[in-house]
Amino acid sequence: MGCFQKLFDGLLLVYFLFMAVIIPLFDGQSCIPRSFFPDILVNLKDIYAREYGDYLVAERPHFFVGLVGLELAFHWPLCLANLVGILGSKPWFPTTCLVYGVSLVTSMAAILPDLMWSSKSSDKLVMVYSPFLGIGVLAMLRGLLSHSRKTPFSAGGSRPSLVRKKRA
Repeated sequence: MGCFQKLFDGLLLVYFLFMAVIIPLFDGQSCIPRSFFPDILVNLKDIYAREYGDYLVAERPHFFVGLVGLELAFHWPLCLANLVGILGSKPWFPTTCLVYGVSLVTSMAAILPDLMWSSKSSDKLVMVYSPFLGIGVLAMLRGLLSHSRKTPFSAGGSRPSLVRKKRA
């Protein structure tokens, strides 16, 4: 299991590093006024929206702006915490990773059906968003697998004894 855990941690480390930069600089433009961002970042986001036909980024529907607000308020701090957790081998990392994964999968459960059933969306755009669902599942598995090995009853198969030793 240690090999898979190291592989998961490596993949998640790269992802969390990427998202620690992308969330505030790129995604933040969807719910923070664009005047707060340098022109190069605004132009880069416009080029992305045109190139991939990302109507969510271009049109900014209310549900998408709400999810990006959640991402700024909740996902970004968790990304930063998870970076500290991975790099510092913190014991709370599996918990924060699990929370992040559940939240990401929930967000993608709102975005992906809209992309798949919308006449505005392309297969290219679905392929841009789909990996985030996989990362969310990976983060959940990383959190769950770490917790499942630490149960107090797994070693002996029975409850710990509460019997005290007699003093002599």
